Amino acid sequence: MFEGGCFCGAVRYTAQGPASHSTLCHCSMCRRIAGAPCVAWFSVPRAALSFTAGQPAIFRSSPGAARGFCAQCGTQLTFEDERDPECVDITTASLDDPEAAPPADHTYVQSRLHWLHLADELPRYLRTRSEGAREIP
Repeated sequence: MFEGGCFCGAVRYTAQGPASHSTLCHCSMCRRIAGAPCVAWFSVPRAALSFTAGQPAIFRSSPGAARGFCAQCGTQLTFEDERDPECVDITTASLDDPEAAPPADHTYVQSRLHWLHLADELPRYLRTRSEGAREIP
């Protein structure tokens, strides 16, 4: 079972596993709505997802697609596509333990930002740059 929720805690969920379609999505819509270079997702059967606190607000981001998010803090939580009515996607980073659903692939790589190289030689900081303490790649 997966558990997670939004940043502020107003919306919480549980989802019965196993996860499927774990991916890093590089599409421009995911990037824009998250304000991030890509978004990690995994899928579960729609019936396997239940909200244990609050309910997500819904944004119809394109025809046939709906994104669920916390109306208080803005955390994106779900993506539903009417072309696949039995499935719901959940943002991996909204899990209490995001390590539980690692991505298995990249999708929409034609939209990938060319400066994003996940296995690159850029410095990696454990927290902020001002704290120093660089992690060796």
